[in-house]
Amino acid sequence: MNAREISENNEKLILCDKAAFCTNTKGRRVQETESELRTCYQRDRDRIIHCKAFRRLKHKTQVFLSPESDHYRTRLTHTLEVAQIARTVARALRLNEDLTEAIALGHDLGHTPFGHAGERALKELTTIGFTHYEQSVRVCDKLEKDGKGLNLTYEVLDGILHHTCGEEAHTLEGRIVRMADRVAYINHDIDDAVRAGVISENDIPDDIVTALGDTKSRRINTLVTSIVENSKDTIKMDCETEKYYDKLHEFLFESVYKNPVAKSEETKVKGIVEGLFKYYNKNPDKMSPEYLIIAENEGKERAITDYIAGMTDHYAVTAYSDIYIPKAWSI
Repeated sequence: MNAREISENNEKLILCDKAAFCTNTKGRRVQETESELRTCYQRDRDRIIHCKAFRRLKHKTQVFLSPESDHYRTRLTHTLEVAQIARTVARALRLNEDLTEAIALGHDLGHTPFGHAGERALKELTTIGFTHYEQSVRVCDKLEKDGKGLNLTYEVLDGILHHTCGEEAHTLEGRIVRMADRVAYINHDIDDAVRAGVISENDIPDDIVTALGDTKSRRINTLVTSIVENSKDTIKMDCETEKYYDKLHEFLFESVYKNPVAKSEETKVKGIVEGLFKYYNKNPDKMSPEYLIIAENEGKERAITDYIAGMTDHYAVTAYSDIYIPKAWSI
């Protein structure tokens, strides 16, 4: 047997019967010759890591816009934390760790600049609709590799599409990523908010601290342990832990997500995104060449939406400045 076949055989020996075995994949949109070294899900993971959209995540906002410290999360560090948590759960439940990791690494590839503020702004502007999870699938299936896409397996695309809300993923591995995303962001957003001086650890209500833990590490351990101990036919926490998770999320929403100090710059996001959208609507030829092809084949609005969604925070601000801010005269 070659290395891939050995890995496929090991899955059957190690994983539980509810796992998504790579030999049972529904396949790719375009059929390919199998690798001699890597399983299909390992190849998907590697394709995601090496794609341009993944690299751009390091310059996209998670929660705090344009933070001065190097230690605030970006969309990339969030993605890595989700992948770490998801892999821990998958390994403990004897599910497919490679599939879980691929979904986790790809789940936010379509996120806009400026975090959810950018997503809301773009959604309001376009008539074709916009969600970051649908855009993430579009990035993988259509936009990467000069319009060829990454040609990922059905299971990875399904997990990416269903990682946030609505219908659950068809695999338990995809459902793990959905839970890991929630565990990651609620804890690292608190950590960033404490670092920013928006809240302190002492502000977290005592009953939540008692139930979940008094540090980020202990809270993550409590939530992950609950998921591992209570997941069988689906992925879930026990009712008591989930109750306090929901209370922690409510505290975070009121204290951080709606905090005027933390979100003071968000009022500018809509203006930037709207300004870019209007400009490229009038001047589509100013977009990168590959988006002109999309405009021709799928419509100008689709191309503009793809173009803005793919921008990093810095690129969007620079593009807006170049378009609307007068240049200084040089003598």
